[in-house]
Amino acid sequence: MTQAHDFPAYRGRMEYFCLGCGATHGVDELLYTCPGCGGVLLLRDTRFDELKKTPAQAWRDIFDARAATKTNALRGVFRFYELLAPVVEPRDIVHLGEANTPIVMASEALQKEIGACFGFKNDGQNPSASFKDRGMACAFSYLRALIRKHGWDQVLTVCASTGDTSASAALYAAYCGGPITSVVILPQGKVTPQQLAQPLGNGAVVLEVPGVFDDCMKVVEHLADNYRVALLNSKNAWRILGQESYAFEVAQWRDWSVEDLCVFAPIGNAGNVTAIMAGFLKLYELGIIEGLPRIFGVQSCHADPVYRYYAVDDPKERTWKPVQVRPSVAQAAMIGNPVSFPRVKHYAERFEAIRGKEGFQVVQVREQDIIEGMLAANRRGHIACTQGGECLAGLRRALELGLVSGEETAILDATAHHLKFIGFQQMYYDNSYPEPYEIEPRKDLANAPETVIESEERDRLSAEAYIVEAAERIVKRLGLAKK
Repeated sequence: MTQAHDFPAYRGRMEYFCLGCGATHGVDELLYTCPGCGGVLLLRDTRFDELKKTPAQAWRDIFDARAATKTNALRGVFRFYELLAPVVEPRDIVHLGEANTPIVMASEALQKEIGACFGFKNDGQNPSASFKDRGMACAFSYLRALIRKHGWDQVLTVCASTGDTSASAALYAAYCGGPITSVVILPQGKVTPQQLAQPLGNGAVVLEVPGVFDDCMKVVEHLADNYRVALLNSKNAWRILGQESYAFEVAQWRDWSVEDLCVFAPIGNAGNVTAIMAGFLKLYELGIIEGLPRIFGVQSCHADPVYRYYAVDDPKERTWKPVQVRPSVAQAAMIGNPVSFPRVKHYAERFEAIRGKEGFQVVQVREQDIIEGMLAANRRGHIACTQGGECLAGLRRALELGLVSGEETAILDATAHHLKFIGFQQMYYDNSYPEPYEIEPRKDLANAPETVIESEERDRLSAEAYIVEAAERIVKRLGLAKK
């Protein structure tokens, strides 16, 4: 058996598979949509059944052993090499410390407040501070393989973004260097200063387009259809592969027993929830897990096309319609026409066939609940972003609707680090949200620094008197008792 420190000998045969017309295409070039019908593509390993010859327990042992490996190529998402992109050679794999993010169970007080057993998977602890690094590690690794194979001397990577994708793409492009350069296209004025600083700091060309993410995506799609560029949005199926590692890590954290889990993920462009379902299904097919968890997608009422689709109970009556988005604190989820929706539908049907109708569900939440979900989590010691707050709001809503039982454990996807969205927290504290956000801050949740002593008073006092006076005022403010 392959040892944990050895790079796997197994090599798959990858192909693109069109969800529209069923056509297959080779992977010697980057494809984003089907050349025949324009449909959405998946990637699959045509040798996947070979993996079934290895007993399930052997796979568990292999992946558990690799969790301690010092082999750089196997330390990130490629710890699960055979399940991701088993055509990439170790010399092409990019690892910047992504993946293996912790699941932090909610504090006892927060679990009591919410009325459920749950924890956050802190994907904000990835290198660029978001879950996007999982997909970029895989996408850039395969891009490096293509560059080496074809001898390309210039490759321009491009993505549309509300912040996290651009930060991740710019980081990995800067690290890989060589023929790779990075361009990111952002909706003007719709990206937080913290997120904008990341691609600028990594040297990417940053271009702004008036409008929202959907407008940027249309521009990027036009470029990918007509020019030689490497698109890095979730239309890139290699990115989706890397994000499957989220599901693998959740299952491994639970010692490969996930039937009592409810996994909550925000739905933006729908790539992440797609990848999570795809990852669990792979584990299930190989017998590594014996049952599936339940998956809950969460959408704000300001950007909820997937919720609206699944709100229609009869599948025969459902009709897909993009929506016009409104401002949202969950900026990464503010997408009215997610490109990965066909993938969601594909995997949701497979989930429901195995787990029943409750296997995949979508809940809708208010903007007020999203921001207050983030605040509630972080006041109890977490580092959840607004998307993490959206997941907590989704759990609350699922509990209200009776969709989650007390016997289940919920895993909430905190997709990015809290500090990326610190401006939304400050707007709450300052009560400065523009009307379209539909947020009315609660005074009891506001927080602000308090001045202990004015600078003019300090100037009038001696150094020793100033220290005593400042200390005495702090004693009075905190109600401290002498020793």
